[in-house]
Parts: sequence; C-alpha cells; structure tokens
Amino acid sequence: MPLTDRVKQIISWYGSDNPGTRANLVRMMNTGTLAGTGKMVILPVDQGFEHGPARSFQPNPEGYDPDYHAQLAVDSGCNAYAAPLGFLEAVADRYAGQIPLILKLNNSDTLAKVDAPCSALTGTVKDALRLGCVAIGYTIYPGSPARNRMYEDLKELIAEGKANGLPTVLWAYPRGSVSKDGETAVDVCAYAAQISAQLGAHVIKIKPPKDFIEQAEAKKVFEKYGIPTKTLTDRVRHCVQSAFNGKRIVIFSGGEAKGTDDVLAEVKEIAAGGGFGSIMGRNAFQRPRPEALKLLSDVMQVFKNA
Repeated sequence: MPLTDRVKQIISWYGSDNPGTRANLVRMMNTGTLAGTGKMVILPVDQGFEHGPARSFQPNPEGYDPDYHAQLAVDSGCNAYAAPLGFLEAVADRYAGQIPLILKLNNSDTLAKVDAPCSALTGTVKDALRLGCVAIGYTIYPGSPARNRMYEDLKELIAEGKANGLPTVLWAYPRGSVSKDGETAVDVCAYAAQISAQLGAHVIKIKPPKDFIEQAEAKKVFEKYGIPTKTLTDRVRHCVQSAFNGKRIVIFSGGEAKGTDDVLAEVKEIAAGGGFGSIMGRNAFQRPRPEALKLLSDVMQVFKNA
C-alpha cells in the first residue's frame, strides 16, 4: 500500500538507516488492521521459554502448538508476530510472507534464581534472515549487574541487523538493582526508553509505568518541574517524550493476565498518552480463540481511533 503521511513522518526519523531497514519498518507499519496508522499491535510468544509451558499455555491448551500463535497473529490483524527460534522455525515455512516475523534473539528461564539477570543468546541475525524475518528482538535489563554485557552484545547485533536491513525491537525491562516497585516506576521506565533509543533500537517495548518514582535524584526533578504522573496517560506521555521526544516508536507490554475491562482501560490511556501501540501476549493467547480475536480487535480499534 502507498505510504500514508503518518508512516512517512515516522520513517523520516530513521534517516541514518539503509533502505532495507526502513522498508522492513514500513512492512510492520503497513500490515494488518492498523496498516498506515503508524500504530502497532504485536503478538509476542516467548513466554514458554521465559515462564515454562504449563504456566504459559495450560490456560488455553491450543497454545502448546506453535501454529496456533502464528495463525492468531494473522487472523487478528496484528502488525507482527515475535517468538524465539524454535517457535519460528516451526512455522516460518508457512507463515513467512503472511505476517511479519520478529526473531527474539535472547531468552532466559525462571529455573535459576540469579542476582544478575541476563538473557542468553538463543538465535542469530543469520537465523532471522534465513527465516524471512523483518526484524530482530532482544531484551535488556537496565539495573542488572550484567547490563553492560547485554548492551555490548546488543551493540553488535544492532550493527549486524542494520547492515542486513533488519531493524531491532528492544524489550527494556529494568530489574536487578532496582526495587520491585521500581521496575515499573515512571522515572525508571522513562530511563529504560531513553537507554533503548541511545542504543539504537528502532522499536522500544517497555512496561506501562506506575505512579512511583524510584530514584531520589529523579524525584527532585519531577517535583521541581511539576512533571505530571498521576494518570497512566501522563506517565506514558513522559516515557514517549524520553525516547527522543517521541521520535522513536515506543510500545507497551500487556503485562500479567487480567480482565478484559482492565486491558482496554489501560490501552485507552496508553493511546491517549501517545503510545505507538501494544505488544500483547498472555492477555491474548491465554484466552479461548474467539475471545482473543475479539480482544485484539478491540485493542486495535482503540489505537485506530486515538
């Protein structure tokens, strides 16, 4: 489809990238229900690796089958489908070309309790190219004692991805040295968005920020300049502003499973705050398929009407 003015504007923010990388960003933005709007809803299914199969898929046993998720992404009109190597290898021969695929290059499990969270590299840029992906995905844990290793690995992956025309979708989840509440504090989430943009990410995924400030020095600034934080809309707006004044695509995770009304209320505030979309896994695929399709459709309509 022709580029809309909004997609042209967004692509103009990535002027240093080569045509291949920019074309793949356009492919994501021009796919599905939200095509041309500059908004995105992505289905990510890395939870089997991250949390274990029973916790992830038993609420809706169809989810044990990799094909189920790829077909759900297609039928719901998502902009893209993201998963680790194994899940994508199981479906890429049939779904590459039907839905933009994002290969999640690093993953971790919950079996080991560690003081320095760090995901292992489980895929390569060559794997992403082989499978016909439009982007690579990666997770960083700002605040972890192992963060520098993750940043350094990511630097090499982003450079290789850009050289091969693949943008990077970056999961930025602070943990480690920050408190549990601090993982979703508004100052910390905004800091994670800034770090992600500085590292060269094209699409940044963070958690919806809560009305809490973790860092004492940041709190002084929030209070001095009256940065509003009372509503999720306010906090989303600050996080988007923190990603180069909104010139990087910032999308928000769906988080833990919750009721439909709560999901839609959260999405409405994300959209009102200028969020570019949602990346929604458990809240979609753990529901029975008809409910998942309805929820994703409703979420997309919120962003379409924003």
